[in-house]
Formats: sequence, C-alpha cells, structure tokens
Amino acid sequence: MTTPIPAIEGKTTVNLSRDRAFALFTGSFGAWWPRQYHIGAAEVADVVLEPREGGRWFELGVDGSECDWGRVLAWEPPERLLFTWQIGGDWQFDPDPTHASEIEVRFHADGPEQTTIEVEQRHFERLVGGEGVYGAIEHGGGGWVALLAAFSQLVASETGGGRA
Repeated sequence: MTTPIPAIEGKTTVNLSRDRAFALFTGSFGAWWPRQYHIGAAEVADVVLEPREGGRWFELGVDGSECDWGRVLAWEPPERLLFTWQIGGDWQFDPDPTHASEIEVRFHADGPEQTTIEVEQRHFERLVGGEGVYGAIEHGGGGWVALLAAFSQLVASETGGGRA
C-alpha cells in the first residue's frame, strides 16, 4: 500500500459573482498561470482547460506545440471543477490515468458579487515520483496559495479591485 501524501490547498476571495469567477478561472488559465510553470520544450503561449468533462488541460507553446497536463473529470459550473494532474516526477505527462493526482476547485458565493474559491490538490501518491512533485509544488513556488494570488491579481486588474 502506498503512503498517502498530504493534499495541497489554497483559498482566495474575489469580488466577482460565482458565475463570473468560474468563467474567468477556467477560461483564462493562460492569463494568470505563471509562465515559468511548464513542461514543454517551447515557451508557453497559453494554458488551456477545455470546458467539458473529458476535456484536456494543456499548455500551448509559442511554436504551436501542445503538451498535455491532465483531463477534466467533472465540469459543474459555477460550483465545481475537478481535473487531473498527470505530470510525474520526471516532469513529463503520464497518459495513464491511474498515475494522476486530482485538483478540485469549488466556488462559493459569499454574496452577489463576492466568491470564495477553494482548491485542493490530492492523491500525489498516485503519481510516479509523487513525493518530488508534492515538494516542488508545495515548497518550490508557494503551491495553490501563490497560484490563487496570481488569479486574484488578474481579477483586480479586470475589475479595479477584485480581491476581498
């Protein structure tokens, strides 16, 4: 039996309706995802999350190349999103879905124009080299706390305030 690796969590509150927060989070990954976090050979032009169950999560290189990161498992706008992270300790995509951690994102309406977003990335033990991936995400760049801060900055730039 594999020893469980703790989940990585993050939380932020933004001054957007839940519908708008879900749409911006899912439809604008490339606008808030840090460009240095990629696995393809080319620099990142965009990060795409296809808006449907079974959709791909991938990076698009400036040269037009595509590099898969995972798949969408649940698409439940504006409440919930569940997708896989299929990047192992060698920092390459693993097409085997049994070698995937999961990222669950929940959107909670705190009012008509305020939403709390909670992220949990779990099941690192499923990844080949999962302990190394966990360490790199949690300690190398601030994990989902830092990623959600980048999303909050995008919201602030689009709304003139954005973060509650």
